Amino acid sequence: MDTPVEQTWNNVPCPGCACVCDDITLKRSTAGQLLFSAKCELGESWFQNHADGSYHSATIDGKPAEQSAAINHAANILNTANYPLIYGLSRSSTPGQRAAVRLAEQLRGALDTTASLCHGPSIMALQEVGEVTSTLGEIRNRADPVIFWGCNPGSSHPRHAERYSVFPEGRYVRGGRSDRKIVMIGEADLVHDWRLDQNGSQPDLVIPLEPGTDFETVLKLQLLLKGSSNVNASSELHQLMQMMRSCNYGVVFFGLGLAKTSMWTSDAGSNTGHIDVAALLKLVSDLNAITRFTARRMRLQGDVSGADSVLCWQTGYPFGVDFSRGYPRYNPGEYTANELLERGDADAAVLIGTETVKFFSDEAKAQLKNIPTIVIDYPNCMPDFQPNVHITTAVYGIHAAGTIYRMDNVPLSTHKLWDSELPTDEFVLNAISDLCSWN
Repeated sequence: MDTPVEQTWNNVPCPGCACVCDDITLKRSTAGQLLFSAKCELGESWFQNHADGSYHSATIDGKPAEQSAAINHAANILNTANYPLIYGLSRSSTPGQRAAVRLAEQLRGALDTTASLCHGPSIMALQEVGEVTSTLGEIRNRADPVIFWGCNPGSSHPRHAERYSVFPEGRYVRGGRSDRKIVMIGEADLVHDWRLDQNGSQPDLVIPLEPGTDFETVLKLQLLLKGSSNVNASSELHQLMQMMRSCNYGVVFFGLGLAKTSMWTSDAGSNTGHIDVAALLKLVSDLNAITRFTARRMRLQGDVSGADSVLCWQTGYPFGVDFSRGYPRYNPGEYTANELLERGDADAAVLIGTETVKFFSDEAKAQLKNIPTIVIDYPNCMPDFQPNVHITTAVYGIHAAGTIYRMDNVPLSTHKLWDSELPTDEFVLNAISDLCSWN
């Protein structure tokens, strides 16, 4: 027997990953059961985990508290701090991200996003050499070949291949999958297990690399592009370069396997991921002398691109911003959250979303337990430590309207689907800010 449906919403944007698929149909039964239409375990899990808006909205030292009391306690913590850290924002929306910038500037603290643990090296690389890029819609309509370097889209972005890169019939790629050549490049012990989607679809060409040879591989492709005959390159690399040179429009999607941050490897502190990414971006730029080729980062969290965009327009910098002198300064590795905590520089922390805290170093996580900490996050989200203040907030795209950015920096509007008494992070941050003094 079919479940009786009380409400239906069509074309709902899904913040489960940075694809932000906006073709989702949600149904809520009379018993409160939430039905998710698209085949995407990641997106369905996101809505199921965060949809409940009936949570107690605040705790102080693990004990239930009134929302106003929790906000007051948080403000008192920050007023007595010398150098607070505000971190997260990839679960937020444009209004909440703007409120976080305001609070960080007011406190003369540090402001960082999840990009510092994710595609921070990629951002540093494109600041150095630039980026030839495009929207996902342009890729859908034009791209062949499609190369995935250092990423497993079937796991990290389950509908990416279905909607944008592999299977859709585009205006100039009318055959869809049959008109495309798909390549996967990555570490040898991983890449053969990677898949394009949840159905286990496989690429046309797999190029396994030994760990730490991404930069060397890109240089070999550079030499092949320039026609050098003295290159010790595999037959697969020769085949790839021929594919690149002869295409009408190509794209390379690159992930954390190339950027090599702490979300990918435990040895992120000694890697040179930004150099590897810079080399790839330079190769893509050089390919445009003979064809059209673009590059795109495979961003992970739903609105991490939005956090970059808001910080850039508010401060001039995308992440790792310091306000201690009364104006924004930028220096990855100095003002980024993991390093600030490792050195013990931050004496209080506001975590706006805790999904990436598990990727901090052991030293940084230990420091979080030693300083006053305020957690502002969605329902069903708790860190593995007890914060001094925890405030559960409404979910953008379910309980509140907002603007989030897809991985290609295209803004999408989310809508309020049903009522909740939970406050938005914008409301909480502005309320804290109103109680804090300007330093």
